[in-house]
Order: sequence, then C-alpha cells, then structure tokens
Amino acid sequence: MEGNNSYGNGSSWADQWDYSDPAASTAAANKKKSSSGGATAKYKQKVGDGLEKTKAVASTGMKKVKQGTSSGLQWIKEKYHKTTQKH
Repeated sequence: MEGNNSYGNGSSWADQWDYSDPAASTAAANKKKSSSGGATAKYKQKVGDGLEKTKAVASTGMKKVKQGTSSGLQWIKEKYHKTTQKH
C-alpha cells in the first residue's frame, strides 16, 4: 500500500488536511492548567478529606470483619470439639 500513496513522503490523507498546530494547543492547555491553581488546591483538599473519611470507614469495617470472622471460627471450633469429645 505504501507504493500507491500519491501524497508523497508517506503522509496520510488525515495528515494532509490537519492544519492544527500541536504546539499551540499544548500551550493553551498549559495556560488553562496554570490559571486555576487556587481551585485545584481547594479540590485537592476536598479529595484529601474524602480519602481520610474513606480510610476511617474502611478501617472500621475491616475491624468488624476481623472480629466477626474470629468469633465465627471460634464457634465452629467449639462445635467441632463438642462433637468429637469422648465421654
């Protein structure tokens, strides 16, 4: 297919019609990012607070799971010992 390319030097149809300047779009994106510095800090603080809450809830949940698992295994152990005891 490369031999049939009539556009020369291996460029495609999309490359021929793409007039956008990649450097200009990158500069505009960087300007937009730098102008919202205060808002970014505010959202980072909110996200950080949310993660702290999530961490606390997850920690509490894991403690409950651990306690429930421990008591469940203890119950199974007691049932097993009751059925295998010799009188």
